[in-house]
Amino acid sequence: MIYSRVKNRREIMMKIKMIVITVFSIVFSGCNQKSKLTPITPDIITESTLNDTDDPAIWINHKDPSKSIVFGTDKETNGAIYAFDLGGKIIHEKTIRNIRRPNNVDIEYGFKLNDSTEVDIMVFTEREKQQIRMFSVPDMKPLDQGGFKVFEGEIKPEYNLPMGVSLYKSPKNSKVYAIVSRKIGPRDNYLHQYEFTVDSIGVKSKLVRSFGKFSGNKEIEAIAVDDNYGVVYYSDEGVCVRKYYAEPDQGNEELSCFGGDYFYEDIEGIAIANTGDGTGYILVSDQQKGQFNIFDRKDNSFVKAVNLSTVETDGCDVVTANLGDKFSKGLFVAMNDNKNFYFYSLDKVLK
Repeated sequence: MIYSRVKNRREIMMKIKMIVITVFSIVFSGCNQKSKLTPITPDIITESTLNDTDDPAIWINHKDPSKSIVFGTDKETNGAIYAFDLGGKIIHEKTIRNIRRPNNVDIEYGFKLNDSTEVDIMVFTEREKQQIRMFSVPDMKPLDQGGFKVFEGEIKPEYNLPMGVSLYKSPKNSKVYAIVSRKIGPRDNYLHQYEFTVDSIGVKSKLVRSFGKFSGNKEIEAIAVDDNYGVVYYSDEGVCVRKYYAEPDQGNEELSCFGGDYFYEDIEGIAIANTGDGTGYILVSDQQKGQFNIFDRKDNSFVKAVNLSTVETDGCDVVTANLGDKFSKGLFVAMNDNKNFYFYSLDKVLK
C-alpha cells in the first residue's frame, strides 16, 4: 500500500511537471515569435478613442495637404468614426458618433452627385445594422439616407454581418464601387460588390456581383483596391493574400494567392503605396508577430518585413503625397491595440 501511494504521488508529480513544461513551451513559443527586427518608432501617436480601434483611412486635403485628416474606426456598439489631425489630435466636430460597431473605413475622391457637383466620400461598415454608410468629406454630411443594406437574402443570418470595405473608382468610366467582406461567410462568393448610383432622390447602392474564395480558416476582413491596376486584394487571414480583378465585367477568376509563408498567424490590414509609374508596395500586417510584410506592387514578390512597434495591428492605410512638415515623404497609419493609431513618415517605413 505504501509503495502504491508513492507511485501515485510520483505519477501526479510527473503529470504536473509535464503540464508546467507544456505551458512554459507555449508561452515561450509565443514570445519567441515576436518580431526580432529593430523597432521603428512612430512620429505621432494619436489621442485615445473610447473603446477599440480597428481601421484607419487617410483623406488628403488637396487644397492644403497639411490639413489632411486621418479617420479611424472605434469598434463597439457605441462606436464612432474618429477624425484626427496630422498631430494626432481628435477633431471632435468631424467625428461621427453613435455608430453600431463600425469595422472598416475607406475614402474615395470625386464622386459625382450630379453633372456639376463632385464630392469626396467616406464609406464604412456598420456591422450591427448590417449596412454600410456614406458621408461626404470634409463636411461630414450623410449621403445614404441612413445606410445601405448589404448581404441581404442570405440563408444563414450570421452571413450578413459586414466587416471590411474598400472603395474602387473605375479608370474606365469613373463608376464608384464598394467591395465588402463579412464576419462569417461561404467558401465561394464571400465578397459582395456594390455600385453607387445617383438619381433625383439621392445616392443608391446596388449589388453587381458576388465573388472571392474563402479557405474556411478564420475570417476575411482586410480589403484594399488598387484603382490604377484595377485589382482588389484581401486577407484570407490564415492562408494568403488573395487577388482579383476589381472591374465587375472582368470575371471572378482568382489571379493570385500569395504571401502566406511570410506570416506567423493572422494576415490582417492591407495598404497600397503607389510610388508612380506603376511602381509601389503592398504593406500587410503580420498581426501576432507585430510587424508588417512588404510586397512589390507589380509582381507581388516579397520585399522585406519591418517592425513598427505596434501591437496586434488590424487595419492600416498609406498615402505617398506630400502632406508637409513630418509627412512630406508620405504618411503610413497603423492601428495599435491601445485605443490609438500610430503615424509614420513613409520613408522611415520603406527605406
